Amino acid sequence: MKISVLASGSKGNCTYVETSDNKMLIDVGMSNLYIEKKLMSLGVKPSDINSVFITHTHIDHIAGLKVFINKYNPKVFLTSKMYEDLKNIIKDYVIIEEQLNIGDLNVQIFKTSHDASDSLGYIFKNNDKEFVYVTDTGYINSKNLNLLMNKDLYIFESNHDVELLMNNPHYPYHIKQRILGDKGHLSNVQCGEYLKKVVGNKTQFIILAHLSEQNNNQELALNNIKNNVSTDIQIMVAAQNDNTELIEI
Repeated sequence: MKISVLASGSKGNCTYVETSDNKMLIDVGMSNLYIEKKLMSLGVKPSDINSVFITHTHIDHIAGLKVFINKYNPKVFLTSKMYEDLKNIIKDYVIIEEQLNIGDLNVQIFKTSHDASDSLGYIFKNNDKEFVYVTDTGYINSKNLNLLMNKDLYIFESNHDVELLMNNPHYPYHIKQRILGDKGHLSNVQCGEYLKKVVGNKTQFIILAHLSEQNNNQELALNNIKNNVSTDIQIMVAAQNDNTELIEI
């Protein structure tokens, strides 16, 4: 299984996943032109994308969806509540309410907590390799932690540093409270605490995602995680306007 985060942040999110049978995207939150360029830089034809998985329907996760599906017609996987938000733009779709198999890929879902009509995290499994994708959530329900244990790769939200957020004069108080709330975003500290609980001896990679450009920075996010997990794990930060390397697990 190969994975590259094409973009991650408050201005747009998109991740590419490849197996022998599948070439797919998680969210299409950047422009179609941006996604085409990033896919082609990885040697992937955009027309080969057969599936798109939606985490939730906020604009930074679906901004390019309409153009992309009109041009390439992938199958869109989403919940019934997400479908109600997007029914005017999607064509070929599958409602997902539990785990499913697509060729050589098993997909397991779990609910996240965000101020959207519905929101999901994903666990993707190909043969004996697994990775977790979780972003845009105020917390992770303790009942789901067992599902996330000891995976090969974690793509995990590390949105903000609480001190930077609270001292930001450009953010009104109600926005700060939204970000910090149970339906907001994970802080660096929360990210570290969750990863400390779930990483295991199989874990090879952690990609920190959805960093706030105003209320966080790479150094703070990285240092926090390095203090919580093994030094043998390769940790990187996904960028807003550049893709990560194509990681193979």
